[in-house]
Amino acid sequence: MCNKIIVFDVNETLLDTGALNPIFKRVFGDERILRQWFSELIIYSQSLTLSCSYMPFGELAVAVLQMVAEIRGTILSEQDINEFRQRLATLPAHPDALPALEMLRAAGFRLVTLTNSSTQAGQKVLEQSGLAHFFEKQFSVEEVKRFKPATENYTSVAQRLGVNADLLRLVAAHTWDILGATACGWKGALVARPGNAVLRVGKQPDIVEKDLIAVAHRIIIIDRPE
Repeated sequence: MCNKIIVFDVNETLLDTGALNPIFKRVFGDERILRQWFSELIIYSQSLTLSCSYMPFGELAVAVLQMVAEIRGTILSEQDINEFRQRLATLPAHPDALPALEMLRAAGFRLVTLTNSSTQAGQKVLEQSGLAHFFEKQFSVEEVKRFKPATENYTSVAQRLGVNADLLRLVAAHTWDILGATACGWKGALVARPGNAVLRVGKQPDIVEKDLIAVAHRIIIIDRPE
């Protein structure tokens, strides 16, 4: 067993937020509003953290959806909100997630997750996606009540696992998440899915690929001991 641990972000990295497109298409007439909603969600999660406040990610997701609707002059019904919650709770895995996780597990890596979602919501959505069994532990920002990329999340994971930062690598589809991890001495691997790219500022991830399978190949080459 390799003593190095791969920590996966969940939403958009492992799970496909594109499954929310139909509700954005129906309610707003434009599924591209999904990107606005997700960007605003991250901005306001970090705003809560900077202002020393916290609320569960799922509740914030709904509040931001309501805010975007108001900005765009759109009325959300209770049915719309219930459908949104249901879709968010049942996001499917990206097609590349399962084979990539199988590769890394077969190579001997330990696998865990770290998500902005609450502990219960994060565990439930991974279970229904069919990916939960790959992970020995599932961590949530709920434990420190500060959203990523607040450094307390990454230091907490290292402490709870009982390992030094140099044994940890974060795999995420978001540069802001990678920045938090590398600031704590972790390695980073960016999955540059559509809508995501490298920010050429600060410490850079040593792995950048378009999909999880390519990321897994690179991790095995770079991190697995001879």
